[in-house]
Amino acid sequence: MLQTLPLVFVLAGLVLYVVLAGADFGAGLWLLLGGRGERGASVREHAHDSMAPVWEANHVWLIFVLTVTWTAYPTFFGSVASTLAVPFFIAALGIILRGASYALRAGTTSPRELRTVDTAFAIASLVTPFALGTVVGGIASQRVPIGNAAGHLFSSWLNPTSILIGTLAVVSSAYLAAVYLAADATRVGDRELEEAFRARALGAGVVAGAAALGGLIVLHGDAHSLFHGLFRGAALGALIASGLAGTATLALVSRRHFEAARYSAALAVASYPTLLPGLSVDGAAAPHDTLVTLVVAVLAGGALLFPSLGLLFSLTLRGRFDPNAEPHTPPTPAQVLRATTGPRFGARLAVAFLIAGVGLLNAASAPWAHAIGVVSLFGFMITAFLEIAPQALAGDS
Repeated sequence: MLQTLPLVFVLAGLVLYVVLAGADFGAGLWLLLGGRGERGASVREHAHDSMAPVWEANHVWLIFVLTVTWTAYPTFFGSVASTLAVPFFIAALGIILRGASYALRAGTTSPRELRTVDTAFAIASLVTPFALGTVVGGIASQRVPIGNAAGHLFSSWLNPTSILIGTLAVVSSAYLAAVYLAADATRVGDRELEEAFRARALGAGVVAGAAALGGLIVLHGDAHSLFHGLFRGAALGALIASGLAGTATLALVSRRHFEAARYSAALAVASYPTLLPGLSVDGAAAPHDTLVTLVVAVLAGGALLFPSLGLLFSLTLRGRFDPNAEPHTPPTPAQVLRATTGPRFGARLAVAFLIAGVGLLNAASAPWAHAIGVVSLFGFMITAFLEIAPQALAGDS
């Protein structure tokens, strides 16, 4: 169980990165496809302003995934990073170019400069998810052998499966962004922008669904084992859930229920103990002490990270960062004191869970003790979150 738990963390981080950062990449694409004239300018400004509060925070999940994978499964990470060094390098350049372009946009002084910066940002938003998608395709199609740079430098990611998944990453990002941006336009009361992104969401959703269905033909010819794996067990359930959620999202968008569509769209996009051919999870896992330290660090960090991100997204979705948002009156010291004081039973319980979890994972060797230790650490994260969250949200009450 201890060897598998970091893999659960990695998969959860990947889902969060795809759903959150994917929408940011898609917003960048709509800067390029916004159209001409005043309407095109308003589409680009809306996309730029909507991602402003969260675009940097969303990359937390990519750093999290890479760090946990590197620490918990060093052989797997080394094999993937060396064989797929080229797409990783392209993705890194794209992320850097996005950040630089976003920062430079505020300093533009002419329409020409603005177009240049927006084009650079949009190209980076296209290249980055495509490159990351080809990485997933190379791993999924079993083109990454064990060892340092043991796979082919180019065919490992320039193949039909990798190109398919890279394309799906781009289209899905555009789809997510259009749904989110339509909801944001509704919140600020801009009916024209709402209609513009509603049409884009419906179009991108249809294209994403068609690409996914057509991609099954590609998988059947290029990655036969992956194709058959999609129609068995939990993978089939995830495939059905994704299709149903995507269909529900299109229905919600067509009826202008954009807030509900946010979550069904995320589910549609989000939704083996073998990491590489010949490399099992147990064989790839780091030593016991390293895994214990990693699990404790992740869950302890989660108790701090989730309240912080919860506050950020809560403020964003309520329009506190909108350009025309009304000024917020800060709470009085007495209000903050009432929100952050009181019985500290939760804090003591969190400490007890932490001690029990670390002790059982380090001192015991039985699988049942490790299971109780992991549950105790999850208890620590939940109770610490419940203890910290009211304090983090006190200034927004």
